[in-house]
Amino acid sequence: ALPRRQLPMEAGDGAIYTPVLPPEEQQVLDRLDFILSNFAELRQEVQELRSTLQCLAAEIVAEIKSHLEETQKVTRRRRFPFPRERSDSTGSSSIYFTASSGAANTDDGESEGGYTTANAESDYDRESEQESEEGEDEVSCETVRTARRDSLELVNEDDVHLIPDSSVEEGMGQLLQQADQLHNGDEQEKREGFQLLLNNKLVYADQQDFLWRLARAYSDMCEITEDAEEKKSYASDGKQEIETALQKWDQSAEYHQWYAVLCGQLAEHESIQKRIQVGYVFKEHIDKAISLKPDDPKSYYLLGRWCYQVSHLGWLEKKTAAALFEAPPTATVQDALENFLRVEELSPGFSKAGRVYIAKCYRDLGNNSAALLWMNRASELPVNTKEVAVTAVCFAHAGRCCGS
Repeated sequence: ALPRRQLPMEAGDGAIYTPVLPPEEQQVLDRLDFILSNFAELRQEVQELRSTLQCLAAEIVAEIKSHLEETQKVTRRRRFPFPRERSDSTGSSSIYFTASSGAANTDDGESEGGYTTANAESDYDRESEQESEEGEDEVSCETVRTARRDSLELVNEDDVHLIPDSSVEEGMGQLLQQADQLHNGDEQEKREGFQLLLNNKLVYADQQDFLWRLARAYSDMCEITEDAEEKKSYASDGKQEIETALQKWDQSAEYHQWYAVLCGQLAEHESIQKRIQVGYVFKEHIDKAISLKPDDPKSYYLLGRWCYQVSHLGWLEKKTAAALFEAPPTATVQDALENFLRVEELSPGFSKAGRVYIAKCYRDLGNNSAALLWMNRASELPVNTKEVAVTAVCFAHAGRCCGS
């Protein structure tokens, strides 16, 4: 039997005696009460937020509808792009430009530019009085289109397309060369390269070789920025830039490489479940990049980083991956070493960090002499010798991504 709480004598015979709970049970009850009260408050806040969002959506729809109606009104009012002056004389200065058909015109004189003029005072008056009629828009728009067609002075359509295309191609070649040089420079040069690509985005946004470099520049900015929010913003914007383009240029190894890198950088700011999920995405796109361009050392470097980090998964990461996915990621130190050695085979001295990882792999495998040898080789390289600022997805310590 539970001990009963003593009540004062003046409480009377009808007083109810309440059992006194042990401190542990009372603490549990207090916590449950606290959780229930917080849950009720949270539910109320969600309802208020939902109501606010509905009101906001209605306001946005109304504003867009009002803007469209106003635009249509302005379009209806703006019927004649050419300024015209009215006159009481029959020789009004208001004219219509129409293309001359080549036949002799007995009523009107033909100008040197191949246009004919007509006295259209009566037409102007009639159209001014009937602005609401639907046929008027078609007449005036056709007049404008006719004048613009004739003003081209019969330029060959093929020449019109060839000139800008060749100009764009030449300008883009110089731009991309400059962007590559800035990418391989120091932090200030990387910032200049990023701004350079942003300034030319409107001109070259539909060019395949431009967009993956822009994504690479976003990755550079994420790498050199210290502020966590800015890092997340750069990674998110870069991922959006390349995600859409990847659907169009799926057969480009560079697009798969930098999409994987940006996913890894963005995952640094996500939950452990999201980070593990991104690990699968990263591996998928790096494998795709290798299949498209098997002689690119950068892809093997990224894959080596992924293998090394997966081989050093902690207990928590392994349990989480096993609980969330049917087949947790698997890789060994030997897998990582083979990829890093492949990098050196394709491009000796490609990455200082790559040689450091080779030394770490040999150390983990118990070959200390080889580890020392590769550490000495790494020390021979300057930091920026063919160094590419990339980030590979890793899972060590709750799935953090590690940068090179």
